[in-house]
Amino acid sequence: MKWAPKRILPGCLVPLLVAAILTAPRSAPAAAPCHGSFPNPITDICWRCIFPLRIGPLRIGFGQEDAGDSPPLLCTCPAPPPLFLRVGIGVSFWEPARVSEVVRTPFCAPLLGGFRLPGPDRPQGGGASHSDDAFYHVHWYSYPVLFWVGLLTQGVCLQQETLDLLYMSELDPLWQDDELNFLINPEAALFGNPAAQTACAADCVAATTAFPVDRLFWCAGCQGSMYPLTGSVDHHSGGVDSSLLLTQRAAFKMHRQLVARDTSTRAAMCGPQLQATLRKGQYKTQMLWPRPLPSRADPFGRLSLPWAAGREYPVRGEDWGYLLFRRRMCCAL
Repeated sequence: MKWAPKRILPGCLVPLLVAAILTAPRSAPAAAPCHGSFPNPITDICWRCIFPLRIGPLRIGFGQEDAGDSPPLLCTCPAPPPLFLRVGIGVSFWEPARVSEVVRTPFCAPLLGGFRLPGPDRPQGGGASHSDDAFYHVHWYSYPVLFWVGLLTQGVCLQQETLDLLYMSELDPLWQDDELNFLINPEAALFGNPAAQTACAADCVAATTAFPVDRLFWCAGCQGSMYPLTGSVDHHSGGVDSSLLLTQRAAFKMHRQLVARDTSTRAAMCGPQLQATLRKGQYKTQMLWPRPLPSRADPFGRLSLPWAAGREYPVRGEDWGYLLFRRRMCCAL
């Protein structure tokens, strides 16, 4: 597995950061246990959730939901000389491509078998029983399982990736400070009022019945407010909803920092495009830890009540891992 801090940190900080991680003492495992297991790519992944598959106007659904425009039957993309232009067929599907971990213990990686990554001291997260507040750390991985098995992406929308750790909130001071985070999302000041937050009720209804409203980008559906883009949850009511909220915030943060791209529109058919604001309808989530849920993947913001029971429990069930399906629209050449 490669760790690529250069994607989100200035190059001059990389040597210092690597040295700090390698020389920092590890916490005693007995004080803060880290539990987990590697996902089984055969039994733990919702394979039918890659549908609907669209080939131009043809739709193969198998009962799965879809969002966004249909791809055109014919499309063109730039090509190297002497062709300069290639003609292909428009295709769209849902690609399991990213993994989010939401954890209490800093540097704990439940989806890497419960391995504790070395790192400097950071505050322990979690939700307190006597408080409505909570704080969690988030890890963001590339997880190109379709590329590994050569399904759909072999010659169609080929994007070569490897298992890679793209982001760790423990190394990001913005994730741990609401005021400092204001530097990358100053628009948050516009939505800290009752009128803006009331609109999130409509986003919750839309996400539960179909897909969230992208224009309400400050809302995280039934999980509450997207802002601030930090690990603080002001109205913590349960670990499942808090972990879903922080997964959405992490996705927004990846887009704001230009780590994540637009893959779901016609503009991205020839390659992912920069997108600084999250398009919520581009993603669906499926739980991988502590109990895999291979039967469904839900859009961002959907009510978790139908499936969340039994997926938060003491000790082993207080960290969460999610597989993110992103919608891909591409020109199959």
